[in-house]
Amino acid sequence: MEALWNHPEGMLAQDLANALPSTPAVTTVLTVLVRLSRKGLVMRERVGRAHLYRAAGGKDVFVAEAMREVLDGAGDVEAAVSRFVGSVSPQVAAALREALNSRDLGEAP
Repeated sequence: MEALWNHPEGMLAQDLANALPSTPAVTTVLTVLVRLSRKGLVMRERVGRAHLYRAAGGKDVFVAEAMREVLDGAGDVEAAVSRFVGSVSPQVAAALREALNSRDLGEAP
């Protein structure tokens, strides 16, 4: 995903495989891209005989969705949120406070 976020114009699977430090096989990269596409995280567009792959959203959207999914799966949401808030930096705590205040005021993020 990092490589796709860094190339908003999109990447071909071969180029993506070459850009990764582990240099996986193109077939492996294609398998992952197809799965990410089915999950709605990656969009693909036909270009000749290949596909051009792009991130469906920015990294912030991805992180927010991952956080929401994790909290949805928490057995005790209050405990999970409390523990999380107690472990973040003052900058993150301020961002959380600002987001909650904006939400309470009905402002768009």
